[in-house]
Amino acid sequence: MRRLRSIKRNRNMITKASPLFLAFAIAAATQTAKAQQYQATFLDDLGGNSRGNSINDRSWIAGFSLLPGKRHAVLWRGSSILDLGTLGGRDRNSNVAWPVKNNIGIISGISQTNTPEPNGERWSCSAFFGGQFGYTCLGFVWQNNAMRALAPLPGGNNSFATGSNNTGRVVGWAENGVHDPTCVAPQVLQFRPVVWGPAINQVEQLPLIAGDTSGAATAINNRGQIVGISGICDQAVGRYTAKHAVLWDDGKIIDLGNIGAELWITPMAINQQGVVVGFGAIQLNDLDGDFLHAFIWTREGGIKRIDPLPGHVFSQANGINERGQVVGSSCDISGACQGFLWQNNVMKNLNDLIAPGFNGVIINAQDINDRGQITGRAFNPATGKITAFVAVPIDDDDNARNSTSATERAAIALPLHVKQALRQQRGIASLLR
Repeated sequence: MRRLRSIKRNRNMITKASPLFLAFAIAAATQTAKAQQYQATFLDDLGGNSRGNSINDRSWIAGFSLLPGKRHAVLWRGSSILDLGTLGGRDRNSNVAWPVKNNIGIISGISQTNTPEPNGERWSCSAFFGGQFGYTCLGFVWQNNAMRALAPLPGGNNSFATGSNNTGRVVGWAENGVHDPTCVAPQVLQFRPVVWGPAINQVEQLPLIAGDTSGAATAINNRGQIVGISGICDQAVGRYTAKHAVLWDDGKIIDLGNIGAELWITPMAINQQGVVVGFGAIQLNDLDGDFLHAFIWTREGGIKRIDPLPGHVFSQANGINERGQVVGSSCDISGACQGFLWQNNVMKNLNDLIAPGFNGVIINAQDINDRGQITGRAFNPATGKITAFVAVPIDDDDNARNSTSATERAAIALPLHVKQALRQQRGIASLLR
């Protein structure tokens, strides 16, 4: 009886509501019922597989594209693709491997040089160059059509650049001259998280968690907040180097915790509100990173897992924008991966949001800008390539006109060789191959 009276009161309130209120209520209900759709497009390449790893608010997309036997860092602007080159010859490798995010025209990444690696190290870059090594690798800054190297710390030979912000500061990690007994061969030298710039040749080391010997800075926002990892030297690619996910804020280092194990816990991105996303191990025996899970961290709520799509065993969050939209990848045990969009604690398969007309499978969503545009990589059955893409939100009018569900797109099965390659590339290497 009490519930019946409550329903009658609610009906009376609705009856007495203004037409304007009713219009807003109906519009809100309609908007909630309709999932945002995206128009997806394959991007040009240099002749081989490609991948978009970063997209800023100017719609600049950066990543890599394969040449015969090599991969080069590239920039997509408008309808054109630009080969950024390398710090060595054309037969060397380069890559923009992380979401960069700034809007001032700076691209940060990594490149081989022409200098043979004196210690025989594979360094962190080899995982982002398809396993190729033998030459020193340095972080770079590309601006105004010129690439400039970012030096390692004194005594070191290699460096690695990830994100950069609108003040011209670039973060990453750099070797020093210390022969660290926690390194796993062929790695010899320890490395520290660093910030380069904004002045040329300016470099600042960031502190580590007490007892740790090596670490890396992976992303920076425009407030100067930096995220990264702290651990031991290990193999210089994730694993026990990423024992702790950390935030450097106003001169202090904050341990962000983990999602089950002090292993692989790696922030990938931080927005201007200080929200952090990344991935980590949920159990200590996952040394190969086959079953990593995505996470999100907020100052208020701490660290929380973002589980994979139903039936999947792996998830990795790669990018976040100011609306709190998170993108990444989710994979099943066979290696079939799907890009995802996570928002308000709800994960959706990005392929289910793509409007009809896109003949491909989005394998990985790598970054998202504040306009909601997404980049990553997708399988193109027409060419057999794994190709960079951009997905652009369809505005409300077009969304209304396009009433066909995106799920009615013809289903495309990933070939066995693609699934096998993706399975081999899970864990830290999935950032990248």
